[in-house]
Amino acid sequence: MEYWMQGPLPGIPALVQPVAHVLKQLQKEVHECMVDFPENLLYERPFGRASVGFHLLHIGGVIDRMFTYAEGKMLNDRQFRELEEEKLHSKSLEELLRHLDDTIGSALGKLSEVDQTTLTETRYLGRKRIPVTLMGLLFHSAEHGMRHLGQLIVTVSALKQQKHPPIPE
Repeated sequence: MEYWMQGPLPGIPALVQPVAHVLKQLQKEVHECMVDFPENLLYERPFGRASVGFHLLHIGGVIDRMFTYAEGKMLNDRQFRELEEEKLHSKSLEELLRHLDDTIGSALGKLSEVDQTTLTETRYLGRKRIPVTLMGLLFHSAEHGMRHLGQLIVTVSALKQQKHPPIPE
């Protein structure tokens, strides 16, 4: 069963349960998708599209960045370096999955501390300080991650097909 069907996650305030459910589902599906994925294809770009490695790093990066803005902070030097690293091809599959797991774990910890009465308060996004709400940032972290999960699934499938094309009947 999907996480949203399993009831509330312990320690997470009721109004942010959907965000927590999506983050847990995202983590589960990423790991399932990556089973038996050939590491030598991690940074291949089928049809000129983004690589599997990019999607894995970007998902964690977006979650981290949105939660930073949710705390009312600006990005730090580490986060800017990680944003640049999304363009590089330097991390192993194990490192990418561990980074994602750590990021989701941290996000769930932060969700457990959310004061539900502040969900409609203004927070600021990016250097342009675009006014958004706390709930908008939390929701976007999960929604954007799922969008890239869909792209990841298609890319993994395409690369596996390319490596092992189906046998004609």
